[in-house]
Order: sequence, then structure tokens, then C-alpha cells
Amino acid sequence: MANLKEIRNRIASVSSTMQITSAMKMVSAAKLKRAQDAITQMRPYAEKLQEILSNLTASLDNSENIFSQEREIKNVLIVVVTSNRGLCGGFNNYVIKEALRLATKEYKDTTVSVLPIGKKATDAFKKTAFNVRGSFLPSHTDEIWNELNFTNSNKMAQKIMDAYANGYIDKVVVVYNKFKNVATQVVTTEQFLPIVQTENEGGTVNNDYIFEPSKKEIVTELIPKSLKTQFYKFLLESHAGEHGARMTAMHKATDNASELNKALKLEYNKARQAAITNEILEIVGGAEALNG
Repeated sequence: MANLKEIRNRIASVSSTMQITSAMKMVSAAKLKRAQDAITQMRPYAEKLQEILSNLTASLDNSENIFSQEREIKNVLIVVVTSNRGLCGGFNNYVIKEALRLATKEYKDTTVSVLPIGKKATDAFKKTAFNVRGSFLPSHTDEIWNELNFTNSNKMAQKIMDAYANGYIDKVVVVYNKFKNVATQVVTTEQFLPIVQTENEGGTVNNDYIFEPSKKEIVTELIPKSLKTQFYKFLLESHAGEHGARMTAMHKATDNASELNKALKLEYNKARQAAITNEILEIVGGAEALNG
């Protein structure tokens, strides 16, 4: 059995850890509320816009819309969205594993490039043989989380769209955590480019549109804006999921620390009682020796 000093030190250490995890849980809860509000307001608009964009693409010739052109897939870009910080359970690891699976199995016959967003993805993929394409962006990808807004997201999306339009990339997929609720984030893979046409229940595409303004204006204005909106939605989903995962992880860590603290205090009391009992026995034994 450990001595009293060692147990007291462990109790103090666990108590300090419990205070840290409890504080991190409260901070994540406050940030989660804002992030959750942002994605719940954005999601219906983005999903409906994606549906319109997919149906609209079916009405245009490939020559009219470069972002819907299907071509031989030789170069694939995998955008991996993670967080900058850890302490959020398996939030980052699941995304990284899925991205590695895509790179090594599904797209093994192509040239795979990886665009990591977040320090965790950057650290994971810079050690691999895949081409990490940070040069697409005007600044380091990790900085997006310091100030997540539509303007910064647009810069990132525009660089990817330009690379696709210029023929450097034939397909773009995004791997991220989709926010479901506080305790659940779903690892999701979505094709960003070329635009995927959405079929209705009958297996057909709704392409009955009257164009106003002209097709040219729609191609040059609406489609790029819609793509940038989709990309921003990916980031918002991951941002909300990160705070939900961290809040859940810190809640479990706090509970575990509390249980460990109780067990250590019980062990301390047992050790203290044993020490007191030994002292009493020594006193009684000494008294009996003097009387004898």
C-alpha cells in the first residue's frame, strides 16, 4: 500500500486535472451553442442550394459549365477537415483514417493529393508519401479556425475551384465530421467537384428550368457562389462537431477523475486508519513491556 504522502499527492493531481477538464467542458459548451446555431441556420439553405445546383447542372452542357465536366480521373484531391487542437476523443482520428482509406484503396490507381485543414490533419499527412497541397491556399490552412467566416472560406474554396478549372485536379472529395448532435458526429465523405447531379424518386433529374437571367450569368455567378456555400457548410459542420466532441470527452474525463478521486480518498482513509492502528498497538505494546 502506498504511503500517505504519495496518496495525498495523487489526490491533489487528480483534483487539479478534474478542475481543468471541467473548465474545458464549460468553454466547449459555450462555443458549441454558437457553432450549433450557425450550422442549423446554414444547413437548410445550403442543402436546398445544392439541390438546385445539381438539377441546374443537368440542364447545362459540359462546355457551358466547367465545374460539372466529367473527365478521366488521374489526379484526386482529398480535403481532410480536422481541428487544430486535440482532447476531443476520436474526432480527428476517424477522419484521418477515412482519408487514408480513400487514398490507399479507393483512389490507389490515381495520383492522390491531400489538402489538410487543421493542424491534426497537417501533422498526420506531412509524414506520409502523399502530396500535401498547402500551396493552393493564400495562407496556412490551420489559420481558418482562428477566424472562421464566409470570406476566409471563400478564399480556400476559390483556390480549389481554380485548380480544378485549370485541369490540375480531376476530382475533389471532402472528408469531414458531420454534426448530428452533441454526442454524435458522423464521418462523411462528399464529392465537391465535379458537381454531382441529384436524381429524384423516379430516378430522373429535374431539368425543367426557365433561365432568368441568362445561362451565362448563372454559370459565372450562381454556380461558383453555390460551390463556395457548400464548402463553408463543410467547415461549419466540422466546427460544431469539434466542440460537441470535446465537450463530451471532457464530461467523461471529469466523471472519471471524480470516481478516481473518491477511490483515492477511500484508500487514503484506509492507509491513515492503518497507520493510527499501528501506532496504538505500538503504544500498548510498549506499556505492557514496561509493566512486565
